[in-house]
Amino acid sequence: QVQLVESGGGLVQPGGSLRLSCAASKNIFSIYTMAWYRQAPGKQRELVAASASSGLTNYADSVKGRFTISKDNVKNTVYLQMNSLKPEDTAVYYCSAFGGDQPYWGQGTQVTVSS
Repeated sequence: QVQLVESGGGLVQPGGSLRLSCAASKNIFSIYTMAWYRQAPGKQRELVAASASSGLTNYADSVKGRFTISKDNVKNTVYLQMNSLKPEDTAVYYCSAFGGDQPYWGQGTQVTVSS
C-alpha cells in the first residue's frame, strides 16, 4: 500500500502562485507515473500534469507554460508549481500514482483563485 498526502492548497489572487506537494509513503517514482488531477464543482476530474518514471512530463493545454510538475526522489515528494493562476484553476487538486500494481490517490487539496 502507498499513501499519498497532498498539501499547499489555499486561497490566492488571480496572477498569484502556489506550490502543491504530494508526499508518498514509499519511493515509487522509479515505477509509477506521478500525476496531478483536478476537479472543479460540477465538472469531471481532469489531468493537469504527469511525470513518468522516465522523466517525461505531460501537461494539459490549459496549464502549459504556467504549471510545472517536479519530483524529489530523496523526499519521495512530487510538486506542482502553479504560476499565473486564473479563477478557472479553482478546483480540488488530487495527487495520483499509476502504472504499478494499482493506482493510488491522495485526499485532495482545495485551490481557490479569487480576488
